[in-house]
Amino acid sequence: MATGPNTGPNTGKPYRTIEARPNAESLVKPGELVDLVEVTPLTLADRRIYNQLLENAWDAIDKPVTHVIAKADLRGSHNSNDRVGESVERLMSAIVKVRVTRDGEDAIERVQLLGGNIETTRRDGLLEYEIPQRLRRIIKDSTVFARLQREVMFALSSKYALTLYEMIQKRGNLRYRSSEKFSIDDLRGILGVAKGKLTSWSNLKLRAIDPAVAEVNALSDYVVEVAPLKTGRRVTHVELRWWRKDGQASAGAERELAFSKVGRKARMEGRVDEVKPRPAWLDSRGPALRTETYETARLRHPGYDIYHVEGEWRAWAQGREAPRDPDRAFLAFFRSFAEKNPI
Repeated sequence: MATGPNTGPNTGKPYRTIEARPNAESLVKPGELVDLVEVTPLTLADRRIYNQLLENAWDAIDKPVTHVIAKADLRGSHNSNDRVGESVERLMSAIVKVRVTRDGEDAIERVQLLGGNIETTRRDGLLEYEIPQRLRRIIKDSTVFARLQREVMFALSSKYALTLYEMIQKRGNLRYRSSEKFSIDDLRGILGVAKGKLTSWSNLKLRAIDPAVAEVNALSDYVVEVAPLKTGRRVTHVELRWWRKDGQASAGAERELAFSKVGRKARMEGRVDEVKPRPAWLDSRGPALRTETYETARLRHPGYDIYHVEGEWRAWAQGREAPRDPDRAFLAFFRSFAEKNPI
């Protein structure tokens, strides 16, 4: 679900972003932090971790308090805390430009994304962190946000795809708008393309835009296009277009999310003949596992991303006979996976 400029139900008053609530399937990101321009480029892992830090702090994100999160929650399926520490350091040093309105005028505000923090050295330790004051004010004043589906956020494989997805989720529910024009420089800034990289339109399109569009189209609820616009003979702008998928296409995105990432590029390019056929017992994302099975997996294997492991199990199961008891089969696979991939 995407959310554009918001008004409260039956009131017409602006709906503040901090009043929106994350849930089990999705998290909330202020619109100002979607279309920001990175002065210091970030990685895909940095952006995912930052979204998680925002979500964890959400209940008191506009207050001058310290927030606490388990490092295991930020590691995902990775075995080491090194990635978390490196991302935290990049986020602390990152300066971004945010478009804001001050005294009725458009303005650019330069802020840091993350304040001071303390990381305990234990593998199962905690990260204590602060949201900088200027950023808290921007979030408090925000009335536009994107609702990001967790499954999609963790399935996207590049920072360009994640950023494009966030841009669409911010804009998707706008009533009278289904396109927006950007200069090439503005789009490069929002996507976080490093200075001196992908300088020509052809390289930017081939290496960043086309792969991002393909992934967002395959995994999200929207169809996206990025059309070049020329001034004379040179591409100087693009038009971003979006529209919501119909039921059949949305079901296709859900099925793709159920697959392992293995073979995804081939499926997106229509080369399904190169991918092993999905067995009948896995159709429609089945078999559905019981809630108790997920809870058992969490208790037996704390620190693992159970949905990542489930995706690996379903990919491994392609071409095999249906198990008599899918829940027991999944837990047995999880045990083997944990033995081979200790954290």
